[in-house]
Amino acid sequence: MMPPPAPPPRERTNLLARVAPMLVVGMLLLAAPARAQGVRISLLPAQQTVVPGSEFVITVEVPQAGAAFNGFDAVVGYDPAALTFLPLAPTSSQQGCLMTGVCSAACGNTFHSFAAGGDSLEMTSILLCNQITLTGPGQIYRLRFRASNTAQITALTLRNAKFLNAGLYVTPVTATGCRVGIGVSLDVGDGSPAGGLLRLHAQPNPAFGRIALDFSADSPANPELVVMDVLGRTVRRFTYPRVDRGEYRVDWDARDDSGMRLPAGVYLVRLRLGAFT
Repeated sequence: MMPPPAPPPRERTNLLARVAPMLVVGMLLLAAPARAQGVRISLLPAQQTVVPGSEFVITVEVPQAGAAFNGFDAVVGYDPAALTFLPLAPTSSQQGCLMTGVCSAACGNTFHSFAAGGDSLEMTSILLCNQITLTGPGQIYRLRFRASNTAQITALTLRNAKFLNAGLYVTPVTATGCRVGIGVSLDVGDGSPAGGLLRLHAQPNPAFGRIALDFSADSPANPELVVMDVLGRTVRRFTYPRVDRGEYRVDWDARDDSGMRLPAGVYLVRLRLGAFT
């Protein structure tokens, strides 16, 4: 059988004209993920000074425009010896204006879940709005606390943060915590208060087996070093009666407090040293 004759030059030109736009669109679609931005989430204000025993609010915010999302899940960690969480009533009022539509195009209908643990707060808010996504900037949650009556510096951390868009995770997510001075002034850029931590280092990182956790102190203190999983659950705790100024090392064998070896994954380390965390 003879092959079909080639189309005349004009017809070939028209065929290429029809195919070329489809190729360009395909390349744009493939290139889009490489250009997509992640999401930044922050606890604000980044640092503040409050009166001992007073109440204050920490906001969870997306401080700048980034990738589109329609829901998030976050875990905020804090020191219950320094702060007491005060829930709002109803807890749905803790949602920020970006999620409720007060300062965004959201429809005001959300799936909302909140749970308070001993030293952590877990929050979920997902838009139930058809074809609506958010990019920030704006407030996504509000948390109220009461400061202790003891003057100190404490920190709040974002132990876990995930953003969703139509059921898919948005990456990367960059999380930033905040610091609170209770009766203690915090200067702008003050990153190592007196009696605080000078250095915390894990080696090797990533590790396969034993991990050395090195830290240094600039004054005598009673340190507590805690290893947590990505959900903020404590898996191993190391305590010391007292350390002096200098360098210290903790050798962690990748086992929990019961002696069981932990599965491979990402783990977080929290060191409390005097008034600094």
